[in-house]
Amino acid sequence: MANVAVVGSQWGDEGKGKIVDWLSERADVVVRFQGGHNAGHTLVIDGTVYKLSLLPSGIVRGGKMSVLGNGVVIDPWALMAEIDKISEQGVVVTPENLKVAENACLILSVHAELDVIRETSNKGTKIGTTKRGIGPAYEDKVGRRAIRVMDLADPETLPDKVDKLLHHHNALRRGLGKDELDAQPILDALTEVAPKILPHMDTVWRYLAQARKEGKRILFEGAQGTLLDIDHGTYPFVTSSNVVSGQAATGSGMGPSAVEYVLGITKAYTTRVGEGPFPTELEDEDGQRLGERGHEFGVVTGRKRRCGWFDAVLVNQSLKTNGMTGIALTKLDVLDGFKTLKICVAYELDGKRIDYLPATPALQARIKPIYEEMEGWSESTYGARSWADLPAAAVKYVRYVEELIECPVALLSTSPERDDTILMQDPFAD
Repeated sequence: MANVAVVGSQWGDEGKGKIVDWLSERADVVVRFQGGHNAGHTLVIDGTVYKLSLLPSGIVRGGKMSVLGNGVVIDPWALMAEIDKISEQGVVVTPENLKVAENACLILSVHAELDVIRETSNKGTKIGTTKRGIGPAYEDKVGRRAIRVMDLADPETLPDKVDKLLHHHNALRRGLGKDELDAQPILDALTEVAPKILPHMDTVWRYLAQARKEGKRILFEGAQGTLLDIDHGTYPFVTSSNVVSGQAATGSGMGPSAVEYVLGITKAYTTRVGEGPFPTELEDEDGQRLGERGHEFGVVTGRKRRCGWFDAVLVNQSLKTNGMTGIALTKLDVLDGFKTLKICVAYELDGKRIDYLPATPALQARIKPIYEEMEGWSESTYGARSWADLPAAAVKYVRYVEELIECPVALLSTSPERDDTILMQDPFAD
């Protein structure tokens, strides 16, 4: 059976949580391979709502192994708090169902503080981050000064590593007019949390290699969306990690051949949180209606999402940078009741028609969407579980999306409930 990587094809918030949960019932191992606790996945199972930020979505399913790979940056206190929260909902988390990569880097209080300082400063570019320290943690990883999970198991060397970390951060803080930090409070906090996280530590690449050898189905769960990728997104208004499917291999310690099917989660319209370009953004009644019907508020921050029409140009671009095999089209029911729908099929840039989003922010600011209009439908698609349940106009909309993005719809989601899903192509099949 194929191993599947799930990635967002827009700016995140596409509904990955439900789809991953739907797939995880058939998977043996679910792996998070990038990002941190800035991600937000909402799962609705038998009427119970689970809100996850760092834990893989498979954790709510019994008999599954959940893995936080080396590509994830981990706030150990946030991880423990999330475990405590879902434990109150009856989910049992132990080293037998959650493994944490020994070489994953940690998010410390110094990272969150720096994130807040930057985002609230009157100087520099505001990215619109969640202020949880994700970016600064990745900076330290690349700068080869990060504290990793394995360092918690070696308390004798930890003071020297924290000193080296603060040598960098205190220089930054001086430049920003902030007080320097002492090492001892950080060491005390790490010493206290170490016994809680270390039982979950493992050599993840080795475990995954063995799982693959045994023929277990592996589901790679991405966070955010392709257009927030540090390389392929709308830079600099992006996240601090690679979000595309290639990161599933790098961020888990497996080779590229381990990813045999790439499923792009794609919302039937477009949303974005935070700053940055958004060609099809609507600031009218239609945009308001999409936001209200789609309950477009961030799981982690509660921030209102910007809303707009479906952008086939951007999704087509995402499909190519990910090598996607198929997409899961979500929230089709939010479009119910619109008399007319619009789809962006191209852009106009300085009087010329183009079929991609330029990488330069100055050019991005000048592009204008070129729309095609389609007839909407008055019937409800909410909860539909077969093509026969869909209005003809809704089927036409889905088929035209496939044509424009040059990729088949493998799954069609019509509500937050996991069973309200129409299967057209099985990602786990050979």
